[in-house]
Amino acid sequence: MPINAIREFLRLESSAGIVLIGAAVAAELWANSPFAVGYFEVINTQVAVIIGEFSIDKPLLLWINDGLMAVFFFLVGLEIKRELLEGELSRKEQVVLPCAAALGGFIVPALVYAWINQDDPAALAGWAIPAATDIAFALGILSLLGDRVPVALKVFLASLAIFDDMGAIVVISIFYTSNLSLLSLGLAALGIVVLTILSTRRVGRVSAYVVVGVFIWVCVLKSGVHATLAGLVIAFFIPMRHEDEAYEGSPLIHTEHALHPWVAFLVLPVFAFANSGVELTGVGLEMLGESVPLGIGLGLMLGKPIGVLAASWFVIKFSGAQLPRGASWGSMIGVAVLTGIGFTMSLLIGTLAFPEGDHSSQVAMRVGVLGGSLVSAIIGYLILRWTLPTPDSMKAAEAE
Repeated sequence: MPINAIREFLRLESSAGIVLIGAAVAAELWANSPFAVGYFEVINTQVAVIIGEFSIDKPLLLWINDGLMAVFFFLVGLEIKRELLEGELSRKEQVVLPCAAALGGFIVPALVYAWINQDDPAALAGWAIPAATDIAFALGILSLLGDRVPVALKVFLASLAIFDDMGAIVVISIFYTSNLSLLSLGLAALGIVVLTILSTRRVGRVSAYVVVGVFIWVCVLKSGVHATLAGLVIAFFIPMRHEDEAYEGSPLIHTEHALHPWVAFLVLPVFAFANSGVELTGVGLEMLGESVPLGIGLGLMLGKPIGVLAASWFVIKFSGAQLPRGASWGSMIGVAVLTGIGFTMSLLIGTLAFPEGDHSSQVAMRVGVLGGSLVSAIIGYLILRWTLPTPDSMKAAEAE
């Protein structure tokens, strides 16, 4: 992946993280204002699409979580495929460290949550909530430190988060799927066959894939499998190269670049706005001691950095992998703490883990995610500010 493309990706993700913060703050302020009823009326507005006897009738919140987030996972799929074929993840030595770090950062927080909630079978459904990392939010915090952050360290965090997203997708598909419709799954499989034909023939018209993709998304939505997974599957069929003389360049890269700003500055902020509003009336500090928010908070604040650092140390010690260029173990600690910013991904898993009607669990989940993510962001930033070289020391090093 060319260095200018890496910088463009990181610039967009970093800016999106700042927008995400604003969206979350706006939602929280509205949800706790005298006009709070308006916020909840908006996100719970029923929206229906009816074609003959066929209909999809859901609250706006679920359209956002099932529809807009499918677009997000579509972009993630494009990024993963491009990275595996031609990017940083195409080289084995570049894959081992972030992959291991992501695995450690996924397993340890899940174990922390499960240990704290071991006596509550209903709460155990949320074991995967603290295992996720919000790439945009984390890179947004990292961007506040400007040029003091080595590019290699930013790439490490971005790669780690991509593997994290892959883990989240697998978890959602296996553990948060119910009431399967074999007919809908069969129709989705038929759509995948069509995509396979298009991809095999290297058709360059992305619109053809999108049309079939919308059909697959509807089928997956009706099947009982979470509809966001359709976005990832569709992305893997977008060709890197094509044989259509009417189109120039790579369909995959063109689609990724065109979609990235929309996801960064619309899809994710809208998701954050719709899912971050927590009415804090009657919510006291004692809630932080309850098993669900405590498990999520400690999983994000402690489990994530411990898992990331332990796995990174092990791989560097025994596989010959090296720290990202320009990074120290001090800055690695700061980045590991930033992976505890679960935010959008944790909120998504949380909405699947607990029933919609379980208001208390939904509130507890959001308190744990927002609290754990906020503390991780602050502490991670402070550690990095303390451990990264200052602008003066960088200038002195360059002068030498």
